[in-house]
Amino acid sequence: MLLNIKNLHVSINNKEIIKGLNLGINYGEVHAIMGPNGTGKSTLAAAISGKPGYEVTKGEIVYKGINILGMSPEEISWEGIFLGFQYPVEIPGVSITNFLRAALNEHREHQGLKPLTGSEFLSKLNEKKKLVEIQSKLTNRSVNEGFSGGEKKKNEIFQMAMLDPTLSILDETDSGLDIDALRIVANGVNTLRSEVNAFLLITHYQRLLDYIIPDFVHVLYDGKIVKSGGKELALFLEKKGYNWIKEELID
Repeated sequence: MLLNIKNLHVSINNKEIIKGLNLGINYGEVHAIMGPNGTGKSTLAAAISGKPGYEVTKGEIVYKGINILGMSPEEISWEGIFLGFQYPVEIPGVSITNFLRAALNEHREHQGLKPLTGSEFLSKLNEKKKLVEIQSKLTNRSVNEGFSGGEKKKNEIFQMAMLDPTLSILDETDSGLDIDALRIVANGVNTLRSEVNAFLLITHYQRLLDYIIPDFVHVLYDGKIVKSGGKELALFLEKKGYNWIKEELID
């Protein structure tokens, strides 16, 4: 198993958000996490990626057989976990090209590989730009500075394509995207998915799953996964909303 989360409890400022969550992801799988606001979806993504300020009080997160709790975000990234942010940050003065070259070579150093030469990096850059349909003028700009919402999300997928992670966590990547941008983002994910990686998609809406067909859909409610199923569960949620969950739990 690639990722195995057992009895996870996560608190923010002493308030428990994740309350005993269990989740297993195998190589080659795409999992979708759905649920109403405030139930812990983004907290789960932050805990897996080692984001500061999220206190794991119980449980474990085992990735490739290693408990990654206590590792820094950089170390987790080097091990092959990528987090696509819900709200990507701007980095003024740093071009996307220079940012990616530095990040990619840091990953290679961790793996015991030599840095890419200039020509090797440019070849990879051009290959991935075609994949995610991103324009060259965008990659020459500072990271996310002045980008539209759609451009920021496409840039996240571009970074994912360049770093080639084993586990990609996309936290509401579909938020604020028009149909064309959504298609480009989904095409990037579908092209990159393989038997040697996996994806965890966090979303409010079923529409993303029209383009990226998940193997499993999970409903996160009050800090726990309360229901799991296939694509049909996402369609049910689209029709019924989330109010039925509370009623079903009470019953």
